Amino acid sequence: MTVPITTLRSTLATALTNDGVWSVFTFPPASPIANSCIINYADPAIDPENNVYASIGPQANYEITLLVPLFDNQGNLIDMENYWDALMAKLNAAAPALNMKIGSFSAPTVSSNEMGQMLMSQISVSILTSWS
Repeated sequence: MTVPITTLRSTLATALTNDGVWSVFTFPPASPIANSCIINYADPAIDPENNVYASIGPQANYEITLLVPLFDNQGNLIDMENYWDALMAKLNAAAPALNMKIGSFSAPTVSSNEMGQMLMSQISVSILTSWS
């Protein structure tokens, strides 16, 4: 049984919850914070697969953004590598319930905003879902 599009982001967020380690957002926050995981739609957001409403479910495409504080290059790369490892463990644990394809992690980049500088990496996740 696939998870419907209407509840898929919250289902994914629940699977990625890691209390005390990072915060999970199911939307792009106005002010991103360090040690957070942001779930946002990728482009294309929804792929209808074969253009038939009832026979084959759509595929939802997400971009998960990981943010850690930027203090020093070596420490932050270690934090990001630990983040990748923990996120993959969470995605692997969710895999039986969610029919997903996991993409590659992007190289870490520096992101600046009003909350300060952060190290950022992204991973794409595509999940087979249902219309309702």
